[in-house]
Amino acid sequence: MDYQKLFDSGVSRGEIAAWRATGKKALGVVCCHIPNELLHAADVLPVRLRATDCNDYSEAEVWMSTFSCSFAKSILQYLIDEVYDLDGIVVSDGCMQAVRIYDNWKAYAKKIGKEQTIVEIGAPRMSSPTTKAYYKEELLILADVLEKLTGNKITDEKLLKSIEVYNEERRLIKQLLELQKAEDPVITGAEALTIMLASTNMPVEEYIELLKAFLADASSRKPVSGYRARLMVIGSALDNPKYVEAVENKGGLIVADALCLSSMGFGDELKADSSDVMGSITSYYLNRIVCPRMIDNRDALHRFVVDRAKEYRVDGLLYEKMQNCECWGGENTYLEPMLKEAGIPVLYLEREEILANIGQLEIRAEAFVEMVEKED
Repeated sequence: MDYQKLFDSGVSRGEIAAWRATGKKALGVVCCHIPNELLHAADVLPVRLRATDCNDYSEAEVWMSTFSCSFAKSILQYLIDEVYDLDGIVVSDGCMQAVRIYDNWKAYAKKIGKEQTIVEIGAPRMSSPTTKAYYKEELLILADVLEKLTGNKITDEKLLKSIEVYNEERRLIKQLLELQKAEDPVITGAEALTIMLASTNMPVEEYIELLKAFLADASSRKPVSGYRARLMVIGSALDNPKYVEAVENKGGLIVADALCLSSMGFGDELKADSSDVMGSITSYYLNRIVCPRMIDNRDALHRFVVDRAKEYRVDGLLYEKMQNCECWGGENTYLEPMLKEAGIPVLYLEREEILANIGQLEIRAEAFVEMVEKED
């Protein structure tokens, strides 16, 4: 099976158009606190919105504050330009930037008379019996919206089937990450990121088949050579493999990450209780570690970063943060002591969605690689 579609990092109009041409609905998803399983159970295509290769968000900046992050502004620009031509969007308040996409797209769509299903759900920032009850109710409201949009009833049986489909995807991603963990990886960090970004562009069933084909062929790939240091990247939403390529061109092979649009967006398998399926989804999405937005699991996130850095035997860590990023903007203050104690060197990088400072990134990456590389 030809799996080359996995290596196309661009935003695909064709997959969405083909899906909608059959009469089915496709909704953009902003933030990973929207359960894909709910949309899938309603036979809706969940399209995780990103901004890869957006080079001009000037019109979106008219609508959004200049203090909004360029990732959010670029997504809004893609909605305005119909790079994403969808039936609507579903947003959670993962951060305030995501909410700005919601309210400005709602206003813009109304202005131009574009019919859209636009939904926001609240995702609490702590996990407790009270917040889980609230979040579960938000998901039930979303389920009701999806049923009215599609005419498809979301049953426990359908949800359980959708959970198993996405669990299969998660298992395959674990195999992909194992390729990066190897002493001699057969895949670069840019390739791994590209493959994981491909999941945003197509139905999950198609993605699973392409992943299976790639993993079956992975043993025939030649190990990556010429790198001088194993690195890990963490931080703000990163959806452009060219950013990773710039680092790898200077000898730093990215072998691990803690990024919401990469490995963190998949996570461990969802264990479903058939007696309370929606409750299982609620607990999973509220308790899993993704980013620093949760007040009560940030220590767990910090331990996760350090443990993964050790597990993947990294020589250094890149902490990239988007300008005006609410979640990752100041997290280094809390994370740095643990990294120092673990003896993990860190390079802090500020960036924008548009890769205008790629030369500066390459210079800093090369200097960092020289500092952390191990002598043979």
